[in-house]
Amino acid sequence: MILTRRHLLAAGAATLAAPSLARAQETPGVTATELRIGNTMPYSGPASAYGSIGRSHEAFFRMINDQGGIAGRKINFITYDDGYSPPKTVEQTRRLVEQDKVAFTFNQLGTASNSAILRYMNQRKVPHIFLSTGADKWGNYQDTPWTIGWQPSYRTEAQIYMKHLLEQRPNAKIGLLFQNDDFGKDYVNGVKDVLGARYDQMVRAVSHEATDPTIDSQVVTLQQAGCDVMVTATTPKFAAQTVRRVFDVGWRPAFHYLTNVSISVGTVMEPAGPEKGVGIITSAYLKDPTDPAWDEDKGMNEWRDFMRRYIPNGDMKDGSYPFAYGIAQTLMHVLEKCRGNFARDNIMKQVADIHDFVPATLIPGIKVATSATNFHPIRQMQLQRWTGQTWQRFGGVIEGANV
Repeated sequence: MILTRRHLLAAGAATLAAPSLARAQETPGVTATELRIGNTMPYSGPASAYGSIGRSHEAFFRMINDQGGIAGRKINFITYDDGYSPPKTVEQTRRLVEQDKVAFTFNQLGTASNSAILRYMNQRKVPHIFLSTGADKWGNYQDTPWTIGWQPSYRTEAQIYMKHLLEQRPNAKIGLLFQNDDFGKDYVNGVKDVLGARYDQMVRAVSHEATDPTIDSQVVTLQQAGCDVMVTATTPKFAAQTVRRVFDVGWRPAFHYLTNVSISVGTVMEPAGPEKGVGIITSAYLKDPTDPAWDEDKGMNEWRDFMRRYIPNGDMKDGSYPFAYGIAQTLMHVLEKCRGNFARDNIMKQVADIHDFVPATLIPGIKVATSATNFHPIRQMQLQRWTGQTWQRFGGVIEGANV
């Protein structure tokens, strides 16, 4: 079971010769034969659809170990369930750092969850890297130098939607549904960035809690307010409910923008009813596994081969798997740059020195790049529209919103 026990991922393949690492026994999470990496994921609770990310990481590191590990060491990936509950994230993260003594934590999921451990990780100087959340604040290298995100900022994403909307429908009445936490509020701020003084006139915003059973009443409120555009900033469970509810009440917004963290065909669009979301617009930086444009793509074929060998029962329509693969490849790029020195300060040094790395699952033209003063690794996106069967990209790759 994934939920509450340690996972030692090891295989019998011959390992590479290990570079010397001075006083390795004093480097947390590093021995002569092992590198310990910590993680928390919502394997249960309202965001459990994201659990496939953690399961993908387990399989990915098993593959790396089968190939010999990294710098002569096998990866011991320790992942715990936090139920998408910040207090549980705190508990499990302290367990990872203080009991399991991991070298660093990787791709912990959730804006509120990571916010709850942000100060702790930075006070302890534990690398808190490539978070599974697009909150804009993960780029704050000045105040939280041990924390960095990976995916594009939610705030930038919202700016791009508003830029597109104003070109198409400058006098829109916008209904904004957002999750009442830092994740959802980033979208509110991005909308405000573009609309400025017009925000109060153009936008009717309603929120919901992550623990709410449904968002039905919020959808009806926005419809009755006369909104002709919908912006939905919430997690997969509620995103699927929103798509279905908007359609079922007979509301047909001229544009419906949906956060790109809740667009998985397998966990959002199909459960909602694929015909109910036709025309929805979102943004993309990852190749969608249902898009026939990638049928012969070298990078996606690499990912499909990984899935066949290591997650044969995985849902090939679940976009969380290509996401997890791309971010895990980025981590391996960083670990290779460490050249066997997995001291925490060196890990952060290499994290902040990535030059146009291209994981297999990113859309062409989109790259991972960081520096000591840039903790926003991915800054490009492309708009796409739901056809009823897949996401169809349109327009060019956009970097920021130029606001």
